[in-house]
Amino acid sequence: MYDFQYHRPGSVADAAAALSGAAEGIYLAGGQTLIPTLKQRLGSPSDLVDLGRIADLKGITAGGGGVTIGAMTTHAEVAASADVQGAIPALAALAGDIGDPQVRNAGTLGGSLATNDPAADYPAAALALGATIKTNSREIAADDFFTGMFETALNDGEIITAVSFPAPQSAAYMKFKNPASRYAIVGVFVAKTADGVRVAVTGATHVAHRGPRLEAALNANFSADAVDGVELPVESMNSDIHASAEYRAHLVKVMAKRAIAAC
Repeated sequence: MYDFQYHRPGSVADAAAALSGAAEGIYLAGGQTLIPTLKQRLGSPSDLVDLGRIADLKGITAGGGGVTIGAMTTHAEVAASADVQGAIPALAALAGDIGDPQVRNAGTLGGSLATNDPAADYPAAALALGATIKTNSREIAADDFFTGMFETALNDGEIITAVSFPAPQSAAYMKFKNPASRYAIVGVFVAKTADGVRVAVTGATHVAHRGPRLEAALNANFSADAVDGVELPVESMNSDIHASAEYRAHLVKVMAKRAIAAC
């Protein structure tokens, strides 16, 4: 690692102030992406602002037809929460299947969303459930939040404070895992809501996204068979050593059918 100044503020305001006073500062949440990046010398921030001591960024609250989860709540805490299990069991199951126990006990909801890895699980949940990402300055609809590979709508210095997830009528998430990292080679989250079916896909393209073709088919006929006739844009799919674009397009439909059956 390169040398950097380490800050451990006790409030969101102090964290924002620490970052604004840095030449090239960065926030540290769970560190599951950032720490390996620093170790490999792929990043050299002047200041590291650790959010781990900020109590206001942690916790889970049920109410208002859903759950609100603090940004620094770990994956393990989401998975074990009776409130999440009761309101959105698919979200609890998703959190419990991220990485391994070490990752789940260190990684955080806010860190995952802010990083926006193209194969991460939480972006699919946020999109399919119509979540609202709350920051220290505004609220952002999930549909407007994920703007590109490792890119989001967050402004410089903006901090995710919590995420509100409305409870659907039914929902399920299915993913085809990379056997080493457990990241999604393809993951599909299906949510049936009072306003219709929402489908989100992760791992298949450069950024998690809604699946309009799948949504149209399922709003007409909410059954696994409805997916068979959907044509997906293979040219938009990722292709790498793990799976070709054609295979990923196939997996999207397979995972979607499994999620529908689970609903």
